[in-house]
Amino acid sequence: MTDALKRLSDEGVAIWLDDLSRTRITSGNLAELIDQQHVVGVTTNPSIFQKAISQGSGYDAQLADLAVREVTVEEAVRMITTADVRDAADILRPVFDATQGQDGRVSIEVDPRLAHRTEATIAEAKQLAWLVDRPNTLIKIPATKAGLPAITETIGRGISVNVTLIFSLERYREVMDAYISGLEKAKAAGLDLSKIHSVASFFVSRVDTEIDKRLDALGTPEAKEARGKAALANARLAYEAYEEVFSSDRWAVLDRAQANKQRPLWASTGVKDPAYKDTLYVDELVAPNTVNTMPEATLEATADHGAITGDTVRGTYDQARADLAAVAALGISYDDVVQLLEDEGVEKFEASWNDLLKSTEAELKRLAPSEG
Repeated sequence: MTDALKRLSDEGVAIWLDDLSRTRITSGNLAELIDQQHVVGVTTNPSIFQKAISQGSGYDAQLADLAVREVTVEEAVRMITTADVRDAADILRPVFDATQGQDGRVSIEVDPRLAHRTEATIAEAKQLAWLVDRPNTLIKIPATKAGLPAITETIGRGISVNVTLIFSLERYREVMDAYISGLEKAKAAGLDLSKIHSVASFFVSRVDTEIDKRLDALGTPEAKEARGKAALANARLAYEAYEEVFSSDRWAVLDRAQANKQRPLWASTGVKDPAYKDTLYVDELVAPNTVNTMPEATLEATADHGAITGDTVRGTYDQARADLAAVAALGISYDDVVQLLEDEGVEKFEASWNDLLKSTEAELKRLAPSEG
């Protein structure tokens, strides 16, 4: 086995695992991945927790206690998910200390039903930070229009944030602006900027899935030629925007105050189309100061046969623009695609959250003490 994961890390890509469960924590598997597979962070989302709680018996003891106390389903979900994140954060704490807080982080998401409510999102972010109570946590806030001011306010209070569900280049620039505005608020409040971190989760595979579907419907040779190029082009142009924003005069002021750049995080990097190499969104998105959060299958595939050949992002911007222009020339609207993906992303996480509530409610009833 080649050590492609080490080469990826050496290129400046932080490898995070896009999964978490109680069993992964208690079995020692997470610690093993950190020790042997260069994993330096963990991301979670409602879908991940719904899957974890609905499978196996790892949560039975805690659920039984919660059932005896007759807590609400919402409270039970928060107790369970924050316990997992707290324990994972403790396992990753040595990485956090070794990297001066850049890595060794675990992300937990605000209730996705609040995605279009700014004040409620801020309140939830504060509550989650308090509940988990670990310095190496990132609170996930979606990059909706209502999420942008919530990001600024949360960062301004010194809470580190993972901005999620970014699909468009325009929205990504708004996210970076929201982060910088938050740091400016934090600086004005006298907070230590070196302690505030953020990543911007730019979604990859879903862009190809949606655009390829539209290209297949066209069925022309030009459409066939354009398949599988839009997602990489989109992500690479996001990195170009990152380089531009974080070399600006506005950023220089914060840089002198020891602020941390908001790293691009490549999310949704599991390949959906079997026609594509299963490490496509890892091999082709190698650039300094980025994060790639991978499902375990993608992590294992990269370890086994990833082709890490150095920086595969910088120097590709003209080709990336040409690839997106080719899609637009076929009548496929970029703006329509990215808006649809954002809307669907929020809806999917909300549906997963509702499924999580239903699964937890069923478990609480199953484990509730019988009367008498």
